[in-house]
Amino acid sequence: MEFMKTIAMRKSTRSYKTEQISDEQLNTIINAGCAAPVGLGAYDTVHLTIIQNRGLLDKITKSSAKVFGPNANPLYGAPTFIVISGKPNNSLPNIELADAACIIENMALAAADMGLGSVYLFGVISVLNKDKELLKELNLPDGFAPVSGIAIGYSTEPITKEKELKQTIKTNTIK
Repeated sequence: MEFMKTIAMRKSTRSYKTEQISDEQLNTIINAGCAAPVGLGAYDTVHLTIIQNRGLLDKITKSSAKVFGPNANPLYGAPTFIVISGKPNNSLPNIELADAACIIENMALAAADMGLGSVYLFGVISVLNKDKELLKELNLPDGFAPVSGIAIGYSTEPITKEKELKQTIKTNTIK
């Protein structure tokens, strides 16, 4: 797929089939994430946790229901959830948020290029950070905390419609 078409096809998917993505697709997505820019090139300050274990995904959903209500479905049934964790940097506050955003965008575009659905997840991260048992199950390196995540899988609806690429964000130009 050509790049601008991939951008036009990418959309937030909020309903997934139960079928798992292939290892090859996952590796392509992870490689795309690892190619993202990270502040000061400090790749040792980010960590990816790939969750494809249905039991753990269900625990995350159940824990989210305690915070967001009984009908919470923060992962939208996706079979793959990738948590991006960061190690805070006192000289660059919140850089881990920017790093995670770049990583997730690369992953979302790679997923779209392969015809997969994805959605950027932020709310469920607060659940992970508050639930010490779940946090422990992520087996993160010392000093790391979940920052953002992305759900990935086969959409229950075809991803075929390109959105019009136009300036929807107000801009100004200084020459």
